[in-house]
Amino acid sequence: MEPTVLPRSEHTISRRDIDPDALKVLYRLREHGYVAYLVGGSVRDLMLGRRPKDFDIGTSAHPYEIKKLFRNCWIIGRRFRLAHVKFGLKTIEVATFRRQVADLPGEPADTPDAPAAEQTSAIADNVAFIHRDNSFGTPEEDAFRRDFTVNGMFYDIASFSVIDYVGGLDDLTRRVIRSIGDPNVRFVEDPVRMLRAVVMASRLDFQLDPDVIAAIERHRELIRHASPARMIEEYYKILRSGAAAKTFHALDETGLLELVTPELAGAGERFYESLISLDAWRRQHPEIPASLTNPILVGALVGPLGLLPAEAPPPRPARPAPPGKRIREPLSERVSIGMLPLARRDVDGFRHITMLVPRLHEQALSVRQQRSIVHRPAFDETLTWLEIFGTDPDLIEVWKEQKAEHGSAAPHEHEPGGGPGGPPSTDRRRRRRRRRGGSRNRRGPAPQ
Repeated sequence: MEPTVLPRSEHTISRRDIDPDALKVLYRLREHGYVAYLVGGSVRDLMLGRRPKDFDIGTSAHPYEIKKLFRNCWIIGRRFRLAHVKFGLKTIEVATFRRQVADLPGEPADTPDAPAAEQTSAIADNVAFIHRDNSFGTPEEDAFRRDFTVNGMFYDIASFSVIDYVGGLDDLTRRVIRSIGDPNVRFVEDPVRMLRAVVMASRLDFQLDPDVIAAIERHRELIRHASPARMIEEYYKILRSGAAAKTFHALDETGLLELVTPELAGAGERFYESLISLDAWRRQHPEIPASLTNPILVGALVGPLGLLPAEAPPPRPARPAPPGKRIREPLSERVSIGMLPLARRDVDGFRHITMLVPRLHEQALSVRQQRSIVHRPAFDETLTWLEIFGTDPDLIEVWKEQKAEHGSAAPHEHEPGGGPGGPPSTDRRRRRRRRRGGSRNRRGPAPQ
Protein backbone atom coordinates (compact mmCIF):
# COMPACT_ATOMS: atom_id res chain seq x y z
CA MET A 1 0.00 0.00 0.00
CA GLU A 2 1.07 3.58 -0.58
CA PRO A 3 2.05 5.35 2.64
CA THR A 4 1.06 8.82 3.71
CA VAL A 5 4.16 11.00 3.41
CA LEU A 6 4.27 14.23 5.39
CA PRO A 7 6.88 16.61 3.90
CA ARG A 8 9.16 18.79 5.98
CA SER A 9 6.94 21.84 5.58
CA GLU A 10 3.99 20.07 7.22
CA HIS A 11 5.52 18.76 10.46
CA THR A 12 7.60 20.14 13.32
CA ILE A 13 10.39 17.54 13.57
CA SER A 14 13.84 19.12 13.35
CA ARG A 15 17.26 17.49 13.32
CA ARG A 16 18.14 19.74 16.25
CA ASP A 17 15.72 17.68 18.34
CA ILE A 18 17.31 14.33 17.38
CA ASP A 19 20.17 12.87 19.37
CA PRO A 20 23.43 13.67 17.51
CA ASP A 21 24.71 10.11 17.92
CA ALA A 22 21.49 8.76 16.40
CA LEU A 23 22.06 11.13 13.47
CA LYS A 24 25.58 9.73 13.03
CA VAL A 25 24.19 6.21 12.78
CA LEU A 26 21.45 7.26 10.35
CA TYR A 27 23.85 9.14 8.06
CA ARG A 28 26.45 6.38 7.99
CA LEU A 29 23.85 3.77 7.06
CA ARG A 30 22.55 6.06 4.28
CA GLU A 31 26.07 6.73 2.99
CA HIS A 32 26.60 2.98 2.51
CA GLY A 33 23.40 2.53 0.51
CA TYR A 34 21.01 1.26 3.20
CA VAL A 35 17.53 2.52 4.00
CA ALA A 36 17.52 3.93 7.52
CA TYR A 37 14.66 5.57 9.42
CA LEU A 38 14.05 6.87 12.89
CA VAL A 39 11.26 4.61 14.14
CA GLY A 40 8.76 3.95 16.91
CA GLY A 41 8.06 6.06 19.95
CA SER A 42 10.76 8.62 19.16
CA VAL A 43 8.87 9.77 16.03
CA ARG A 44 5.62 9.91 18.00
CA ASP A 45 7.17 12.00 20.77
CA LEU A 46 8.90 14.38 18.35
CA MET A 47 5.59 14.94 16.54
CA LEU A 48 4.00 15.78 19.90
CA GLY A 49 6.81 18.15 20.89
CA ARG A 50 8.06 15.83 23.61
CA ARG A 51 11.65 14.78 24.33
CA PRO A 52 12.04 11.08 23.39
CA LYS A 53 13.60 8.76 25.92
CA ASP A 54 15.25 6.61 23.23
CA PHE A 55 16.08 7.07 19.57
CA ASP A 56 15.62 3.72 17.84
CA ILE A 57 16.53 3.11 14.20
CA GLY A 58 15.12 0.72 11.61
CA THR A 59 17.19 -0.20 8.59
CA SER A 60 17.45 -2.52 5.60
CA ALA A 61 20.98 -3.48 6.70
CA HIS A 62 21.33 -6.89 8.35
CA PRO A 63 22.84 -7.07 11.85
CA TYR A 64 26.35 -8.10 10.81
CA GLU A 65 26.34 -5.53 8.00
CA ILE A 66 25.65 -2.93 10.69
CA LYS A 67 28.50 -4.29 12.79
CA LYS A 68 30.93 -3.84 9.88
CA LEU A 69 30.10 -0.14 9.79
CA PHE A 70 30.50 0.53 13.52
CA ARG A 71 33.40 -0.62 15.66
CA ASN A 72 31.36 0.31 18.76
CA CYS A 73 28.58 -2.15 17.82
CA TRP A 74 27.44 -5.26 19.69
CA ILE A 75 24.97 -7.83 18.37
CA ILE A 76 22.43 -9.03 20.96
CA GLY A 77 19.39 -11.29 20.99
CA ARG A 78 18.80 -14.93 20.20
CA ARG A 79 15.40 -15.05 18.53
CA PHE A 80 15.95 -11.85 16.57
CA ARG A 81 19.30 -10.14 16.30
CA LEU A 82 19.58 -6.47 17.24
CA ALA A 83 22.54 -4.15 16.89
CA HIS A 84 23.44 -1.93 19.84
CA VAL A 85 25.74 0.95 18.86
CA LYS A 86 27.43 2.28 21.99
CA PHE A 87 28.39 5.91 22.60
CA GLY A 88 29.76 5.94 26.14
CA LEU A 89 26.87 5.01 28.44
CA LYS A 90 24.34 5.70 25.66
CA THR A 91 23.01 2.95 23.38
CA ILE A 92 21.39 3.47 19.99
CA GLU A 93 19.35 0.40 19.08
CA VAL A 94 19.40 -0.50 15.37
CA ALA A 95 17.00 -3.19 14.14
CA THR A 96 16.64 -4.69 10.68
CA PHE A 97 13.14 -4.29 9.22
CA ARG A 98 11.06 -7.35 10.07
CA ARG A 99 8.25 -9.09 8.27
CA GLN A 100 4.62 -8.43 9.02
CA VAL A 101 3.04 -10.66 11.66
CA ALA A 102 -0.26 -11.80 10.12
CA ASP A 103 -3.33 -12.99 12.01
CA LEU A 104 -2.85 -16.53 13.21
CA PRO A 105 -4.63 -19.16 11.11
CA GLY A 106 -7.23 -20.92 13.24
CA GLU A 107 -6.47 -18.65 16.21
CA PRO A 108 -8.90 -19.43 19.07
CA ALA A 109 -9.00 -15.75 20.00
CA ASP A 110 -10.79 -15.02 16.71
CA THR A 111 -13.85 -16.85 18.08
CA PRO A 112 -15.87 -14.50 20.32
CA ASP A 113 -16.83 -17.32 22.70
CA ALA A 114 -13.38 -18.92 22.97
CA PRO A 115 -12.77 -19.93 26.60
CA ALA A 116 -9.80 -18.56 28.53
CA ALA A 117 -8.06 -21.96 28.48
CA GLU A 118 -8.02 -21.96 24.68
CA GLN A 119 -6.78 -18.39 24.61
CA THR A 120 -3.98 -19.33 26.99
CA SER A 121 -2.95 -22.27 24.84
CA ALA A 122 -2.81 -19.90 21.89
CA ILE A 123 0.09 -18.09 23.56
CA ALA A 124 2.14 -21.29 23.64
CA ASP A 125 1.08 -22.21 20.08
CA ASN A 126 2.06 -18.75 18.91
CA VAL A 127 5.72 -19.19 19.91
CA ALA A 128 6.45 -21.42 16.92
CA PHE A 129 4.52 -19.03 14.68
CA ILE A 130 6.57 -16.04 15.79
CA HIS A 131 9.82 -17.94 15.28
CA ARG A 132 8.76 -18.87 11.76
CA ASP A 133 7.54 -15.41 10.83
CA ASN A 134 10.27 -13.45 12.60
CA SER A 135 12.45 -12.76 9.56
CA PHE A 136 13.72 -9.71 7.69
CA GLY A 137 11.28 -7.66 5.66
CA THR A 138 10.43 -4.27 4.17
CA PRO A 139 9.65 -0.97 5.92
CA GLU A 140 5.94 -1.48 5.20
CA GLU A 141 5.96 -4.97 6.74
CA ASP A 142 7.90 -3.64 9.71
CA ALA A 143 5.30 -0.91 10.27
CA PHE A 144 2.44 -3.43 10.37
CA ARG A 145 4.41 -5.62 12.78
CA ARG A 146 4.35 -2.89 15.47
CA ASP A 147 1.81 -2.69 18.27
CA PHE A 148 -0.04 0.64 17.99
CA THR A 149 -0.54 3.05 15.11
CA VAL A 150 1.11 6.00 16.84
CA ASN A 151 4.26 3.84 17.18
CA GLY A 152 4.27 2.77 13.53
CA MET A 153 5.57 5.96 11.86
CA PHE A 154 9.04 6.54 10.36
CA TYR A 155 11.17 9.66 9.97
CA ASP A 156 13.36 9.70 6.84
CA ILE A 157 16.57 11.65 7.38
CA ALA A 158 17.16 11.81 3.60
CA SER A 159 13.97 13.69 2.72
CA PHE A 160 13.11 15.03 6.22
CA SER A 161 9.62 13.53 5.82
CA VAL A 162 7.38 11.44 8.07
CA ILE A 163 6.22 8.16 6.51
CA ASP A 164 3.01 6.54 7.76
CA TYR A 165 1.65 3.17 6.57
CA VAL A 166 -0.74 2.49 9.45
CA GLY A 167 -2.75 5.66 10.09
CA GLY A 168 -0.65 6.91 12.96
CA LEU A 169 -0.83 10.55 11.83
CA ASP A 170 -4.63 10.55 12.00
CA ASP A 171 -4.60 8.89 15.43
CA LEU A 172 -2.08 11.46 16.71
CA THR A 173 -4.50 14.18 15.65
CA ARG A 174 -7.43 12.34 17.25
CA ARG A 175 -5.28 11.54 20.32
CA VAL A 176 -6.30 7.87 20.24
CA ILE A 177 -4.37 4.67 21.03
CA ARG A 178 -5.42 2.17 18.37
CA SER A 179 -4.00 -1.30 17.70
CA ILE A 180 -2.39 -2.21 14.39
CA GLY A 181 -4.54 -5.12 13.32
CA ASP A 182 -7.12 -6.92 15.45
CA PRO A 183 -6.37 -6.17 19.13
CA ASN A 184 -7.87 -9.54 20.09
CA VAL A 185 -5.10 -11.23 18.13
CA ARG A 186 -2.34 -8.81 19.11
CA PHE A 187 -3.09 -9.08 22.84
CA VAL A 188 -3.06 -12.88 22.69
CA GLU A 189 0.30 -12.73 20.89
CA ASP A 190 1.70 -10.60 23.71
CA PRO A 191 -0.51 -9.85 26.76
CA VAL A 192 1.89 -7.12 27.94
CA ARG A 193 0.52 -4.97 25.09
CA MET A 194 -2.66 -4.49 27.12
CA LEU A 195 -0.69 -2.87 29.91
CA ARG A 196 1.32 -0.77 27.44
CA ALA A 197 -1.84 0.54 25.81
CA VAL A 198 -3.12 1.80 29.18
CA VAL A 199 0.29 3.22 30.11
CA MET A 200 0.67 5.07 26.82
CA ALA A 201 -2.81 6.56 26.97
CA SER A 202 -2.20 7.79 30.53
CA ARG A 203 1.24 9.23 29.83
CA LEU A 204 0.23 11.03 26.63
CA ASP A 205 -3.26 11.98 27.85
CA PHE A 206 -4.83 10.03 24.95
CA GLN A 207 -7.99 7.95 24.80
CA LEU A 208 -8.12 4.20 24.22
CA ASP A 209 -9.84 3.06 21.03
CA PRO A 210 -13.16 1.28 21.82
CA ASP A 211 -11.88 -1.92 20.17
CA VAL A 212 -8.82 -1.82 22.44
CA ILE A 213 -11.00 -1.35 25.52
CA ALA A 214 -13.19 -4.31 24.53
CA ALA A 215 -10.15 -6.51 23.84
CA ILE A 216 -8.63 -5.68 27.25
CA GLU A 217 -11.91 -6.53 28.94
CA ARG A 218 -12.00 -9.85 27.11
CA HIS A 219 -8.38 -10.97 27.43
CA ARG A 220 -7.12 -9.28 30.60
CA GLU A 221 -6.80 -12.63 32.42
CA LEU A 222 -3.95 -13.49 30.02
CA ILE A 223 -1.77 -10.89 31.75
CA ARG A 224 -1.18 -13.55 34.44
CA HIS A 225 0.91 -15.45 31.89
CA ALA A 226 3.24 -12.55 31.14
CA SER A 227 6.86 -12.81 32.22
CA PRO A 228 7.22 -11.48 35.80
CA ALA A 229 10.65 -10.05 34.91
CA ARG A 230 9.13 -8.08 32.04
CA MET A 231 6.28 -6.88 34.21
CA ILE A 232 8.49 -5.50 36.98
CA GLU A 233 10.47 -3.58 34.35
CA GLU A 234 7.20 -2.18 32.99
CA TYR A 235 6.28 -1.07 36.52
CA TYR A 236 9.63 0.66 36.93
CA LYS A 237 9.09 2.48 33.61
CA ILE A 238 5.70 3.66 34.86
CA LEU A 239 7.22 4.97 38.09
CA ARG A 240 9.90 6.85 36.12
CA SER A 241 7.43 8.34 33.62
CA GLY A 242 6.16 11.33 35.60
CA ALA A 243 2.57 10.05 35.23
CA ALA A 244 2.59 7.14 37.69
CA ALA A 245 -0.46 8.22 39.72
CA LYS A 246 -2.67 8.61 36.65
CA THR A 247 -1.39 5.36 35.14
CA PHE A 248 -2.03 3.24 38.23
CA HIS A 249 -5.54 4.70 38.48
CA ALA A 250 -6.17 3.65 34.86
CA LEU A 251 -4.72 0.17 35.43
CA ASP A 252 -7.01 -0.20 38.43
CA GLU A 253 -10.05 0.83 36.37
CA THR A 254 -9.28 -1.69 33.61
CA GLY A 255 -8.82 -4.54 36.13
CA LEU A 256 -5.20 -5.20 35.15
CA LEU A 257 -3.78 -3.94 38.44
CA GLU A 258 -5.71 -6.50 40.46
CA LEU A 259 -4.40 -9.34 38.28
CA VAL A 260 -0.74 -8.28 38.44
CA THR A 261 -0.46 -6.73 41.92
CA PRO A 262 -3.68 -7.30 43.89
CA GLU A 263 -2.12 -5.60 46.93
CA LEU A 264 -2.28 -2.27 45.03
CA ALA A 265 -5.84 -2.62 43.72
CA GLY A 266 -8.08 -0.14 45.45
CA ALA A 267 -5.13 1.42 47.30
CA GLY A 268 -5.98 4.47 49.37
CA GLU A 269 -4.84 8.07 49.50
CA ARG A 270 -1.47 7.34 51.08
CA PHE A 271 -0.40 5.25 48.09
CA TYR A 272 -1.43 7.84 45.53
CA GLU A 273 0.06 10.69 47.55
CA SER A 274 3.38 8.87 47.30
CA LEU A 275 3.02 8.59 43.52
CA ILE A 276 1.97 12.23 43.18
CA SER A 277 5.12 13.34 45.03
CA LEU A 278 7.24 11.11 42.82
CA ASP A 279 5.60 12.47 39.65
CA ALA A 280 6.05 16.09 40.74
CA TRP A 281 9.78 15.57 41.35
CA ARG A 282 10.25 13.63 38.10
CA ARG A 283 8.60 16.35 36.00
CA GLN A 284 11.18 18.85 37.25
CA HIS A 285 13.79 17.02 35.16
CA PRO A 286 13.70 16.91 31.34
CA GLU A 287 15.33 13.46 31.38
CA ILE A 288 15.22 10.59 33.87
CA PRO A 289 17.78 11.39 36.59
CA ALA A 290 20.35 8.70 37.31
CA SER A 291 19.61 9.18 41.02
CA LEU A 292 16.09 7.77 40.56
CA THR A 293 17.20 4.24 41.37
CA ASN A 294 15.20 1.05 41.82
CA PRO A 295 15.39 1.13 45.67
CA ILE A 296 13.67 4.53 45.61
CA LEU A 297 11.01 3.21 43.23
CA VAL A 298 10.43 0.18 45.46
CA GLY A 299 9.92 2.49 48.42
CA ALA A 300 7.53 4.74 46.51
CA LEU A 301 5.49 1.74 45.36
CA VAL A 302 5.17 -0.44 48.44
CA GLY A 303 6.58 1.63 51.28
CA PRO A 304 3.38 3.63 51.95
CA LEU A 305 1.38 0.41 52.29
CA GLY A 306 3.81 -1.27 54.67
CA LEU A 307 4.12 -4.32 52.42
CA LEU A 308 7.81 -4.96 53.10
CA PRO A 309 9.06 -6.78 56.22
CA ALA A 310 10.54 -4.42 58.79
CA GLU A 311 13.79 -6.34 58.85
CA ALA A 312 15.62 -8.56 56.43
CA PRO A 313 15.69 -12.28 57.33
CA PRO A 314 18.99 -13.52 58.78
CA PRO A 315 21.35 -14.72 56.04
CA ARG A 316 21.64 -18.44 55.55
CA PRO A 317 25.05 -20.06 55.67
CA ALA A 318 26.53 -20.08 52.19
CA ARG A 319 26.93 -23.41 50.45
CA PRO A 320 29.11 -23.95 47.40
CA ALA A 321 27.36 -24.15 44.03
CA PRO A 322 27.94 -27.12 41.73
CA PRO A 323 30.31 -26.37 38.83
CA GLY A 324 28.57 -24.32 36.15
CA LYS A 325 25.37 -23.79 38.16
CA ARG A 326 23.90 -21.05 40.36
CA ILE A 327 22.17 -21.56 43.67
CA ARG A 328 18.72 -20.03 43.44
CA GLU A 329 17.48 -17.97 46.35
CA PRO A 330 14.93 -19.94 48.43
CA LEU A 331 11.33 -18.88 47.85
CA SER A 332 10.95 -18.11 51.55
CA GLU A 333 13.70 -15.47 51.28
CA ARG A 334 12.41 -13.72 48.16
CA VAL A 335 10.33 -10.57 48.30
CA SER A 336 7.49 -10.13 45.85
CA ILE A 337 4.32 -8.14 45.37
CA GLY A 338 1.65 -9.99 43.47
CA MET A 339 3.35 -11.66 40.52
CA LEU A 340 6.26 -9.20 40.56
CA PRO A 341 9.61 -10.29 42.02
CA LEU A 342 11.50 -7.55 43.82
CA ALA A 343 15.26 -7.93 43.71
CA ARG A 344 16.77 -8.46 47.14
CA ARG A 345 19.36 -5.73 46.50
CA ASP A 346 16.61 -3.19 45.74
CA VAL A 347 14.61 -4.11 48.86
CA ASP A 348 17.72 -3.95 51.03
CA GLY A 349 18.65 -0.64 49.37
CA PHE A 350 15.30 0.82 50.42
CA ARG A 351 15.84 -0.44 53.97
CA HIS A 352 19.21 1.32 54.07
CA ILE A 353 17.51 4.54 52.98
CA THR A 354 14.91 4.29 55.74
CA MET A 355 17.65 3.65 58.31
CA LEU A 356 19.74 6.62 57.15
CA VAL A 357 16.90 9.19 57.02
CA PRO A 358 16.68 9.56 60.86
CA ARG A 359 20.46 10.00 61.05
CA LEU A 360 20.31 12.94 58.64
CA HIS A 361 17.74 14.62 60.91
CA GLU A 362 19.94 14.38 64.03
CA GLN A 363 21.15 17.75 65.24
CA ALA A 364 24.26 17.06 67.35
CA LEU A 365 26.57 15.11 65.05
CA SER A 366 30.31 15.35 65.35
CA VAL A 367 32.45 16.13 62.30
CA ARG A 368 33.61 12.53 62.24
CA GLN A 369 30.01 11.27 62.26
CA GLN A 370 29.11 13.64 59.42
CA ARG A 371 32.02 12.35 57.36
CA SER A 372 30.99 8.78 58.03
CA ILE A 373 27.39 9.44 56.93
CA VAL A 374 28.48 11.19 53.74
CA HIS A 375 30.46 8.11 52.73
CA ARG A 376 27.64 5.65 53.32
CA PRO A 377 26.71 3.81 50.10
CA ALA A 378 23.06 4.85 50.47
CA PHE A 379 23.78 8.54 51.13
CA ASP A 380 23.05 9.88 47.62
CA GLU A 381 19.87 7.81 47.33
CA THR A 382 18.75 9.07 50.74
CA LEU A 383 19.20 12.68 49.63
CA THR A 384 17.09 11.97 46.54
CA TRP A 385 14.47 10.33 48.75
CA LEU A 386 14.32 13.46 50.92
CA GLU A 387 14.05 15.67 47.82
CA ILE A 388 11.02 13.66 46.70
CA PHE A 389 9.25 12.91 49.96
CA GLY A 390 10.89 15.19 52.54
CA THR A 391 9.51 18.45 53.89
CA ASP A 392 12.73 20.27 54.85
CA PRO A 393 14.67 21.69 51.86
CA ASP A 394 17.17 23.37 54.20
CA LEU A 395 18.19 19.98 55.58
CA ILE A 396 18.98 18.76 52.07
CA GLU A 397 21.12 21.83 51.36
CA VAL A 398 23.06 21.32 54.60
CA TRP A 399 23.91 17.74 53.67
CA LYS A 400 24.82 18.72 50.11
CA GLU A 401 27.34 21.14 51.62
CA GLN A 402 28.68 18.33 53.79
CA LYS A 403 28.96 16.18 50.68
CA ALA A 404 30.92 18.91 48.89
CA GLU A 405 33.23 19.37 51.88
CA HIS A 406 33.86 15.76 52.86
CA GLY A 407 32.77 13.72 49.87
CA SER A 408 35.97 13.91 47.82
CA ALA A 409 38.28 12.40 50.43
CA ALA A 410 38.20 8.75 51.38
CA PRO A 411 37.28 8.10 55.01
CA HIS A 412 40.58 6.47 55.93
CA GLU A 413 42.48 9.66 55.02
CA HIS A 414 40.93 11.40 58.02
CA GLU A 415 41.49 8.60 60.49
CA PRO A 416 44.60 8.01 62.59
CA GLY A 417 47.29 6.25 60.62
CA GLY A 418 45.74 7.08 57.26
CA GLY A 419 47.12 10.56 56.53
CA PRO A 420 50.32 12.60 56.57
CA GLY A 421 52.16 12.65 59.85
CA GLY A 422 50.76 9.37 61.12
CA PRO A 423 52.29 5.94 61.04
CA PRO A 424 52.27 4.31 57.63
CA SER A 425 49.16 2.30 56.84
CA THR A 426 49.45 -1.38 56.09
CA ASP A 427 48.83 -0.91 52.36
CA ARG A 428 51.88 1.40 52.09
CA ARG A 429 54.38 -0.86 53.73
CA ARG A 430 57.17 -1.81 51.40
CA ARG A 431 58.04 -5.38 50.86
CA ARG A 432 61.42 -6.40 52.17
CA ARG A 433 63.87 -7.15 49.45
CA ARG A 434 65.69 -10.45 49.53
CA ARG A 435 69.46 -10.08 49.42
CA ARG A 436 71.10 -11.49 46.37
CA GLY A 437 73.24 -14.52 47.04
CA GLY A 438 72.59 -14.32 50.72
CA SER A 439 71.15 -16.92 53.00
CA ARG A 440 67.56 -16.66 54.14
CA ASN A 441 68.82 -17.30 57.68
CA ARG A 442 70.30 -13.94 58.73
CA ARG A 443 71.79 -15.38 61.94
CA GLY A 444 74.39 -17.34 60.03
CA PRO A 445 74.97 -21.04 59.90
CA ALA A 446 73.92 -23.20 62.77
CA PRO A 447 76.72 -24.05 65.24
CA GLN A 448 78.54 -27.34 64.56
